[in-house]
Amino acid sequence: MTKLLNIATAAALSVAAIAPHGASAQAPALKRVATSDSMIWNAVAVSHDRIFVAGPRWTGSRGPQLAIIANGVKPRPFPDTAWNSWRPGADNGAAFININAIHMDSEGNLWIVDTGSPEFGGDPLPRGAKLVRIDLKADKVDRVIQLGPDLALPGSYVDDIRFNGDHAYLTDAGRPGIIVLDVATGMGRRVLEDHPAATARDGRPIVLSGQPVRGPDGKPLKVHSDPLEVSPDGRWLMFGPLEGPWSRVPTSLLDNHTVPAHDLAAAVEPWAGLPPVGGTAIASDGSLYFADLAEDSIKVRRPDGSIDTLVTDHALHWVDAPFLDADGKLWLPVPQMDRVGLFHGGKSEMRWPVALYTLETSR
Repeated sequence: MTKLLNIATAAALSVAAIAPHGASAQAPALKRVATSDSMIWNAVAVSHDRIFVAGPRWTGSRGPQLAIIANGVKPRPFPDTAWNSWRPGADNGAAFININAIHMDSEGNLWIVDTGSPEFGGDPLPRGAKLVRIDLKADKVDRVIQLGPDLALPGSYVDDIRFNGDHAYLTDAGRPGIIVLDVATGMGRRVLEDHPAATARDGRPIVLSGQPVRGPDGKPLKVHSDPLEVSPDGRWLMFGPLEGPWSRVPTSLLDNHTVPAHDLAAAVEPWAGLPPVGGTAIASDGSLYFADLAEDSIKVRRPDGSIDTLVTDHALHWVDAPFLDADGKLWLPVPQMDRVGLFHGGKSEMRWPVALYTLETSR
């Protein structure tokens, strides 16, 4: 049964439990749970029976930057309309300009990563790049951490976030590097600036449907430090450019601001030769779930380094930023990022609707 709903200003969304067409042998575990004819979401987080979705403004997405889908409740901008109503000239620090990621912390708060620039490749606007924390008990923004010009540089695209105790780590896909943030104080610093482990390499194109993704300049798209995860024991940060491969570095060195830059750089070591991925999620046993873009697949890298394919389906074309819930279920937003107009001379090749799937991992 499909229930048609409205998201904010004309974002049509439907909720279903439908196995995708042409699925692989594992397909009974793959379910389509939501679709949209206007909102292009690349991020999802789930809290109890509430689903949060978000996506970048530059994709041509219409509707709110951040929306909530809840059982029996009409989808709506979250946490309110004001935060989703940014326009040029408005207060850059009090509204979402361009959300690229959302993530839950260990206390159940929802964090939003705002790149601060409404344009792909654009410089962050003054006070635009920020982290926004929403208290999900009150459904209110209770903290905003500005990522000032010393953290979000000209050309920066602050991409994603992971937490580790009192610290948070963020990747910069535009200016290669890692941002280390003291969550308590809101103070941060950039590390591994232009390090090879954080920089997209030549010869590793992002390929979907057999074709390399090309940026607005016509050249193969390069995405610098993008996916990242913290090991379950908190000892390692694993990261890499979207194109791979992945490296790792001890968090004890990242968290210590007195460690010289050259010592930190020397401590980075190879970790996994993963292909271009749309996003990842890590389980408590260290299993890394990732979206293999070239194969329209969801795969898992086991702690021993072996890799298994969970499902392959053309419906999973550019899965981005999976969310792994407490029951071992993966939530898979499918924004089809390579099909947006930006990468096709302004003419969108999106195949509507945009979908959200779930996959039982059986872990």
